[in-house]
Amino acid sequence: MKVADIIEIMADMAPPHLAEDWDNSGLQFGSPGREVKNIFVALEPSLEAVHAAVSAGADMLIVHHPLIFRPLSVIDTDSPTGAVIETAARNGLAVFAAHTNLDSAKGGVNDVLCEKIGLADFSVLCPASGPQQYKVVVFVPEDHAANFIDAVCQSPAGRIGTYSCCTFRSPGTGSFMPGTGSDPYDGVIGELSEVSEVRMETVVEKSDLDAVIAHLKAHHPYETMAYDVYPLVPESDGQGLGRIGRIRPAQTLGELARDLKKRLELPWVRFSGPADLVVESAAVCSGSGGGLLGAFFASPAQVLITGDLRYHDAVDAVQRGRGLIDIGHFASEHIVVDVICARLREAVRAAGGSVAVCAFDREADPFVHV
Repeated sequence: MKVADIIEIMADMAPPHLAEDWDNSGLQFGSPGREVKNIFVALEPSLEAVHAAVSAGADMLIVHHPLIFRPLSVIDTDSPTGAVIETAARNGLAVFAAHTNLDSAKGGVNDVLCEKIGLADFSVLCPASGPQQYKVVVFVPEDHAANFIDAVCQSPAGRIGTYSCCTFRSPGTGSFMPGTGSDPYDGVIGELSEVSEVRMETVVEKSDLDAVIAHLKAHHPYETMAYDVYPLVPESDGQGLGRIGRIRPAQTLGELARDLKKRLELPWVRFSGPADLVVESAAVCSGSGGGLLGAFFASPAQVLITGDLRYHDAVDAVQRGRGLIDIGHFASEHIVVDVICARLREAVRAAGGSVAVCAFDREADPFVHV
């Protein structure tokens, strides 16, 4: 199998359109055409994980947290990121990240966390946002179709997974009557004309939509380009950030905090709010859940279970009569590594491939509590 094949499998597991706008999920480094016989899976793209992957003969490292969040102006190989890139380059290791799209995906990090916690009847706290992709349909004269496909290929349009220049064409007949002051490509002013046209369809990312339409207009022969834009609404059932569900049986906040410490085998858990607060419903967010406080306060849940909570988050929750349980960023996400491995093995086997998948087993919470 190729890196591109594994990326397609990961796209089923963590659809790219679910990634937040600020995120950088996807292929971080490497060639989609590289052959893959051995995959390593880790939470972090750390130098230790990369060295372990290389030592194990891995061709691809799949991580949750992206290696590159922002554009790099320089690759300093003495920096952690630069050292990872250099090591990956020297050893032909592709690096791929499934981040917020894996958080939001059905069966992703949040669902795994809910199952570990024992949350019942859980659903999405913040459903996935609106469409991130659009279908653009342009009507082109038949004799200009080939040139227009070239224009599509020169733009960010037509990208589906690891494929580019993706279009669909169907023939038809267009009619029009040029008005006074027009400069028609074909036809006569004031007379009804018919022309053989091609209906051309392609897919465009939301962030590229305006630029693509401007580009296509510049390469269209008509004075006024006829086109339609259709939002491609993704399946949102069970997809989005955070979850909310029932605690069975109901527990006090203090009891729930102790129960989570035991269930997740954690060295520590911290909570805010009255220890005797009765908790029947809980909101959950893997990683750093402070950004979902608004959604939590608007929900019927008595407690939010997440990581990386701040002092002022705790104060705000207490003043509202709610509880917070901080289980730590690492603990809330590392649980997904083995799940990714199991699903990858199953998907590779179903595709008829032969790829070994191993979890990096030497990761630990970077915080030490004394």
